[in-house]
Amino acid sequence: MQGPLIGLLVLCLLFACVSPVFLSVRNALNILDQVTVLGILAIGMTGVIIIGGIDLSVGALLAVATMTMGAVWRDFEAPFGVCIILGLLAGSLGGLVNGLLITRAKLPPFIATLTTMSVARGIANITTNGAQVVGFPDWFTSLATVRHFGFLSVTVGLFIVLAICGFMYLRFRATGRMLYAIGGNAEVAHLAGIRVQPLTLMVYVASGLLSAIAGVALSARLDSAQPSDGFGYELDTIAAVVIGGASLSGGVGSIGGTVVGVLIIGVLHNGLNLVGVSPFVQQVFIGIAIAIAVAMDRFKRQEA
Repeated sequence: MQGPLIGLLVLCLLFACVSPVFLSVRNALNILDQVTVLGILAIGMTGVIIIGGIDLSVGALLAVATMTMGAVWRDFEAPFGVCIILGLLAGSLGGLVNGLLITRAKLPPFIATLTTMSVARGIANITTNGAQVVGFPDWFTSLATVRHFGFLSVTVGLFIVLAICGFMYLRFRATGRMLYAIGGNAEVAHLAGIRVQPLTLMVYVASGLLSAIAGVALSARLDSAQPSDGFGYELDTIAAVVIGGASLSGGVGSIGGTVVGVLIIGVLHNGLNLVGVSPFVQQVFIGIAIAIAVAMDRFKRQEA
């Protein structure tokens, strides 16, 4: 985690030198708002990558959750709390499908989650025939717009709470530590008595649920739900986890590192926007950051 943290501090110093508003409180709060959805997704992805898996469906499951919530609200006029619960269930169901395809059908995680991504994106469009849903209750949108104590919105607070819970689970729970054993060598973990398949299933369900929670946070911020929600988020999510020090080979990763990786991506986007860099060029910088992070991981493994 030290390497990514140093990288984050260097980025902040560079952008502070080229933009006088970068270090302002308002801009810092904007960065937190902007990384909340990515951060919630990345918490789930951290567990997936620790066990040596991958989840390409997080963006699509986010969209399924938002469209389920929006469609039930618009077409059935159900209480909005019920709509949120159904959206969360939809995301969890997608994660369950991923887990079953991997543990029961024995599909590689890449193929299983790619399949779910395609199906989920189609379902998100079918739900409202490709139309967006707008006009959610004021109390819901206020979750992302009202700053309590002058700086903390409910959605940002939710991200912080989820990050703390994820950190505590991986650090102090026996099953959390077992995830590292699965990522290190699933066969050895099985021989050691670890229930590899149930834990793998649990991790993918958790990733689906967190995708849905991220979708709820995104809808609160945008006051809308649309089928294109979350498009391309899976790449930034994987990037944040890898930049934060996790290994795509499995067995390595932490919530603290992931949060730093999320902030690095958020600071990059924000700082480059402030200096007028095109969003297309920003993707080049993100790609370079991923390549550097993966290369450093490989180098450390060879040194070990």
